[in-house]
Amino acid sequence: MCNTSTLLVVNNSYPGPEIRVHRGDTVFVNVHNRGKYGFTIHWHGVKQPRNPWFDGPEFITQCPIRPRTNFTYKIILSEEIGTLWWHAHSDWTRGSVHGAIVILPAENETYPFPTPDGEQTIILESWYNGNFKKIIDKALAAGTPPPQPDAYAINGHLGDTYGCPTDTIFRMEVDYEKTYLLRIINAAMNEQQFFTIMNHTLTVVAVDASYVRRFKSDYLLISPGQTMDVLVSANRNAGQYYMATRPSSDSDVPPVDFITTGIFQYTNFVGGSNASLITLPAMNNTDAMLNFISRIRNTNVTQNPPINVPADTDINRRVFITLAVNDLPCKNSKCVVSDGFAASLNNVSFVYPHIDVLQAYYSRNIRGVFAENFPFLPPEFYDFTGNLTGVVSAVEVGTRAICVNYGDAVEIVLQSTQMGAGGSHPIHLHGYSFYWVGAGFGNFNGETDPSTYNLVDPPLMNTIDVPGTGWVAIRFFANNPGVWYMHCHFERHTSWGMSTVLIVRNGSTIETSIRPRPSTMPRCHRT
Repeated sequence: MCNTSTLLVVNNSYPGPEIRVHRGDTVFVNVHNRGKYGFTIHWHGVKQPRNPWFDGPEFITQCPIRPRTNFTYKIILSEEIGTLWWHAHSDWTRGSVHGAIVILPAENETYPFPTPDGEQTIILESWYNGNFKKIIDKALAAGTPPPQPDAYAINGHLGDTYGCPTDTIFRMEVDYEKTYLLRIINAAMNEQQFFTIMNHTLTVVAVDASYVRRFKSDYLLISPGQTMDVLVSANRNAGQYYMATRPSSDSDVPPVDFITTGIFQYTNFVGGSNASLITLPAMNNTDAMLNFISRIRNTNVTQNPPINVPADTDINRRVFITLAVNDLPCKNSKCVVSDGFAASLNNVSFVYPHIDVLQAYYSRNIRGVFAENFPFLPPEFYDFTGNLTGVVSAVEVGTRAICVNYGDAVEIVLQSTQMGAGGSHPIHLHGYSFYWVGAGFGNFNGETDPSTYNLVDPPLMNTIDVPGTGWVAIRFFANNPGVWYMHCHFERHTSWGMSTVLIVRNGSTIETSIRPRPSTMPRCHRT
């Protein structure tokens, strides 16, 4: 079955245009909204030092860019290197409004590996036969889950596995004995993805715009929001080899298990490819998931910032957060169920205000927008990853922020629960790269589990996958003042409220304080 969809895109392109810059650059991007509804743009993984005004999440750091208006973002790059991406940060609009940010080495800086002969950006996407905003608006109004995607895409192409003769397939042309740098972005809405190039070895060199200790693998596992830089050598017999992607899931309600294909094509070769040769881990292969992510380690190269993990004795802010999918009464006239879906952090389901949190926090004269009382512990402790029989975990709604002081050494433990369908959660923190210091299965034990932390070479990440029956621990120094969104990068979970705000208060100097509010910020409807 073939379908045509009308999408909101940037510069008539899906995916949108690639932004190529050098490390440490400052970039200005003027966004003209010619669509029918407001939206914002987020520069995913860019820390924006002291500059939360241009981070982009709707009603967190700004109000939407209204139709027939424009807004110029100032993007301040610092330590980031490699691949990041930009995307809309309003409802589900990012499904079609996204693109790559390629951060090349600064002048007189080199790669920590031989310079590749070429490069290619590969964006993994969810495809829906419909308008992304309308899809989620309808589901939220009815109190029902949004539908599964109709396909997955590679750089906007659906490949040759869906049975539509007009589908196109992405082709990457390569020369024999050349080495290529792949810049891989998971822009899918709700799906972790396995990725492979048949009969070729992939060498991972960077994750989330930070170099890692190089390792080889036949496949990748990449969560929504994450980016990976990968080397591949065209060193096989000349031919056409499938690249392929399929979802990965440990949930009781997994995504639809489609395989989407592309072609890794040697120059001047004419011939066909054999779909039966595609081999990827099964969608529920948790061993394949763990085998891949356990190999990600920091690397002490000069192109990375010095490793500076907060030590046990440094930590002065500890937060323990449970992640859950819940039910809340569905009260509007379009409900088709009595209880709709909600999602929460520490039993608080986030509600977007009508004025952005940053404006309210910075001005100090706008009241009632948010509260500085996000709980640092869950309201109750139970067997989070075990038998939930008899557990009734009440959920409240609100706009509640985690507040810390500038310079605090922060540890956050993220604990999955079996509430709802269980399953993993890719958690993204704006404004920071954090150290992923620990992970485990079952319920986190504050007495024994910290002894297993990796404080020697933990990777720097901006998005971390919390396993469905386990936990992860992250650490960072709160050295970037501002209002920073933290949320699950499964869009359905964010839509249901699995998010919060981290407020890092100003330090004692101008250099440790938020930059002044720009006069050009989009106006909120209620101001």
